[in-house]
Amino acid sequence: MVEIELDGKKIEVLEGSMVMHAAEKAGNYIPHFCYHKKLSIAANCRMCLVDVEKAPKPMPACATPVTQGMIVRTQSDKATKAQKSVMEFLLINHPLDCPICDQGGECQLQDLAVGYGGSSSRYEEEKRVVFHKDVGPLISMQEMSRCIHCTRCVRFGQEIAGVMELGMTHRGEHSEIESFVGSSVDSELSGNMIDICPVGALTSKPFRYQARTWELSRRKSISPHDATGANLVVQVKNHQVLRVVPLENEAVNECWIADRDRFSYEALSSADRLKTPMIKQAGVWSEVDWQTALNFIAHGLKDVKARHGAQSIGTLMGPSSTLEELYLGSELTRALGSENVDSRLRAADFHHDGQVHWLGTSIASLNQMQRVLVIGSNIRKDHPLLAQRVRQASKLGGKVMSLNAFNPDWAMSVQESLNVPSQDWGDALVMLCHEVAKITSSTLPAEIQGMTGSGDQATISRIAKSLTEIQGHKCILLGNAFAHHPNSSALLALVDWIAQAVSSTFGFLGESANTVGAQYVGARPALNSRGLNVQEMFKPGALKAAVLLNVEPQFDCAHSDQAIEALKQMDLVVSLSPFKTNLEFSDVLLPIAPFSETPGTFVNTEGRAQTFHAVVRPLAETRPAWKVLRVLANVLDLPGFEYESVEDVRLKMKASLPAIESVLSNKTHGAIKLVASEESPCVSASYQLDALVRRSSSLQLTADARMGR
Repeated sequence: MVEIELDGKKIEVLEGSMVMHAAEKAGNYIPHFCYHKKLSIAANCRMCLVDVEKAPKPMPACATPVTQGMIVRTQSDKATKAQKSVMEFLLINHPLDCPICDQGGECQLQDLAVGYGGSSSRYEEEKRVVFHKDVGPLISMQEMSRCIHCTRCVRFGQEIAGVMELGMTHRGEHSEIESFVGSSVDSELSGNMIDICPVGALTSKPFRYQARTWELSRRKSISPHDATGANLVVQVKNHQVLRVVPLENEAVNECWIADRDRFSYEALSSADRLKTPMIKQAGVWSEVDWQTALNFIAHGLKDVKARHGAQSIGTLMGPSSTLEELYLGSELTRALGSENVDSRLRAADFHHDGQVHWLGTSIASLNQMQRVLVIGSNIRKDHPLLAQRVRQASKLGGKVMSLNAFNPDWAMSVQESLNVPSQDWGDALVMLCHEVAKITSSTLPAEIQGMTGSGDQATISRIAKSLTEIQGHKCILLGNAFAHHPNSSALLALVDWIAQAVSSTFGFLGESANTVGAQYVGARPALNSRGLNVQEMFKPGALKAAVLLNVEPQFDCAHSDQAIEALKQMDLVVSLSPFKTNLEFSDVLLPIAPFSETPGTFVNTEGRAQTFHAVVRPLAETRPAWKVLRVLANVLDLPGFEYESVEDVRLKMKASLPAIESVLSNKTHGAIKLVASEESPCVSASYQLDALVRRSSSLQLTADARMGR
């Protein structure tokens, strides 16, 4: 530790820290533009000049290392004069267009100009003009004349997103930030450049000219997309969501969010929204009131139960539904006498032992991993925020390895990449077990002792050596393709053995916002029950009635054609969705609230339960799904559904379910049985993951959407 004096106070900081870090620790604010705590030091703007005793001139706080006994003054006449001089230079060419600038009201330059800018300029020359650039559907670079060349956007691309999509060309007053050879900015994290731009040079294209910042209400929420559980600030005007930005949470998403978290809000105002209940009779859809719709459903379910038995009724729920919705949907189905409930829509292997599969470690720990083996995932596109953490570990010297059906471009250094068809992953893992056993002298599982496996022997040997050569932090991350593999349970048993042999954690990255939560509340057939899984429900004649909660079978189910054909043959299909969907085979559509219009809970991949509130009131006749399910149970005269609020549902869950920490486990106990299958895992593209991203017009214009990544 090094002790310095900062504005008369003694501060101890780590050796190698900069004066800026000492000021942050002391709670002293030093004005700055180019400095950002998550980015490398650039020292471009010089706004953070401070007075260091015995230094001949003011020094930049962001790039001046602390030394023992250093005396720093951040508010002396010398420092203040230097800062005001820098501000005068920054404003020479800055356009005076604050009244129409989207950054107005939340602009660092605007704020600091009040304290450090002059009332007039000594410069009378014409201001320079920088022509706008088109870099895609998400980021607007219409007013690049505002740019102060802090290079935050450039460094973000290089260091966080892993792709240098923007750079600075020319020199001096001719310098410009632009993309390479007119290309677009296509990173899945690109929207964060908007947040970190300290002026109005980079703004949100979908939000452009929609509202002034002081007109917006700010409300906390949680991302409804992948299993990271990113914390959000949802900004609202006139009960309409107009912008989404990150809420800093170091343990989960740090200060970043993925583009689908940021821009999927467009779907909330799409023309596709379902605003009132609808019933189809004689092939014609008509709008009805809630009571009529619920009575129709109750009568239909009772009739099916009376004629075909309770086991002819099934419920399918999307894993992006809230914990409360998943719990009530499961309980309602079981109260009817059926165990046919499932949320594993894209799965192909349905063996489970009642445990809840999760990441196996904390999200924050990914930054410090020394070895990472990713199996069956395009982690960069499937889980952008988790990939960003693995990228940081790679930059610190960690080695990343991959077992996939393709050659991944993860914008990070991948030490070893084993590319084999998904049908051969079992053979590759068997060979990896043998290689690990040779190095660690471990005893192989009995089932694979006579198997040799297959694959690239040299690459598998290097992966085994890399996993065993150190005793530090290691993890094996299992992706969506792994989770949906026809041999998922057998592959998991092999990974379990490898992880034990090399002293590594292992676990699932998680597909949706509540993949872990759905397992926790039992949104799948109970163990040793006669309940049908999703694959069995779609066999011809298996069900006569189905309730779909946040499910669009044509996009969400592994065998979509088979699913749709089965649904067409049923006597009653009820779809609960925020959108007009499933018209082809549904008999009733119930408009339910998306995440922005309902309270709820998501459990992320590390098992962290995060509760959120509605940020706007439900649209038209839309109702929260937990409330719809509760009232439907009342209409069906089912006992135990006397909930007055969503808090009552949570209290019931707390009383009836074990603590989530006690059931999180990836350990396997069954025999390893590899079954021959030519079926490929069902994996959804990043911008086809759920109903919201599918209806975000800006996201659907991106390069990733066009290329189906």
